[in-house]
Amino acid sequence: MEHLFEYVLRIGDDSLILGQRLAEWCGHGPILEEDIAMTNISLDLIGQATTLLEYAAKIEGKGKNADQLAFLRFDKDYRNLLLVEQPNGDFGMTMMRQFFFDAFRKPFFEALQHSKDEQLSAIAEKSLKETRYHLKHSSEWVIRLGDGTEESHQRIQESLDALYRYTDELFYSDEVQKAMESAGIAPKMDDVRTEWNKTVDYVLNEATLKIPDNQWKFEGGRRGMHSEHLGYILADMQYMQRAYPGLEW
Repeated sequence: MEHLFEYVLRIGDDSLILGQRLAEWCGHGPILEEDIAMTNISLDLIGQATTLLEYAAKIEGKGKNADQLAFLRFDKDYRNLLLVEQPNGDFGMTMMRQFFFDAFRKPFFEALQHSKDEQLSAIAEKSLKETRYHLKHSSEWVIRLGDGTEESHQRIQESLDALYRYTDELFYSDEVQKAMESAGIAPKMDDVRTEWNKTVDYVLNEATLKIPDNQWKFEGGRRGMHSEHLGYILADMQYMQRAYPGLEW
């Protein structure tokens, strides 16, 4: 059960932190339609996080709920990818970060639908419908910006150069991942990576963008080793629960 708790926590934390990041765009989008789109995607991710963290709390069996897991842990206890905690930057940076994540989450949820864990299978089936739209949205913007003006091409290429180093962690594998794969609960990361590569290669080709030569690979989020950016997210996210423990709307 310890491995299952850790595994569900990872998936939930990815949605939670990226949902929080996207929420920062609310009221600041480049156009009204995109302001609404990013806010809705944020809500989808936070909805996923709520369901996953409720399940994680049940597995842990310590009387906690999703809110307590979301708002009352220290930074080292979060298991999200480094990619999702990176700052929004400009609109292109946000779309590139979202695209890398969506291109991973779609084949991940497609495979997770066949999990032997019925709760995860049901969550994956529901989340996949949302994720297909998320990928369509982010990939279209990457193509539009990459194959657009000289400035938009340059800036989205800079976003690609900055964020690509975090993508290898999408396929992080350790004893938890291997145990879940052996139990038929988790998808095999090699299969998910194959589909991710196909999507990324196609979209970047359409966008006339190039994967950077620099092959640095940053990881640590799955082990609770985060960038300084997570601390600022948690300071905003946790303030009310820290100031008023047990607060409910």
